[in-house]
Amino acid sequence: MATIFSKIIKGDIPCHKIAEDDEFFAFLDINPVATGHTLVVPKQETNYIFDLDDALLGRMMAFAKKVAKAQQKAISCKRIGLTVIGLEVPHAHIHLIPIQKESDMYFGKAKMETTAEELAETAKKIRAEYK
Repeated sequence: MATIFSKIIKGDIPCHKIAEDDEFFAFLDINPVATGHTLVVPKQETNYIFDLDDALLGRMMAFAKKVAKAQQKAISCKRIGLTVIGLEVPHAHIHLIPIQKESDMYFGKAKMETTAEELAETAKKIRAEYK
């Protein structure tokens, strides 16, 4: 059964896309913990990130690095935090989160309230910096 991320990648579910190549897809989280919170997923549907073969995982990190560099240019932050949790959707993914301090990465807090328009504007800013 296709995951929600596979449906997003195929265009069956709309998203605020940041970047895409033959193997990976990056898009804004619709329930962000911070402005610019982005998910990076492989197009290959694999449940657990550490089940990806080493070469694919390495390329996924390189893709995530390019996205993170664009986020850092587009959004005022000290760093881009990276976390892998992987419990909420059975499709390997990385969270890239603009942060000022470690606690900005805490997923137990209430998620940000944001509009589709705000997400679209944030995605546009990050895409403009993606190279």
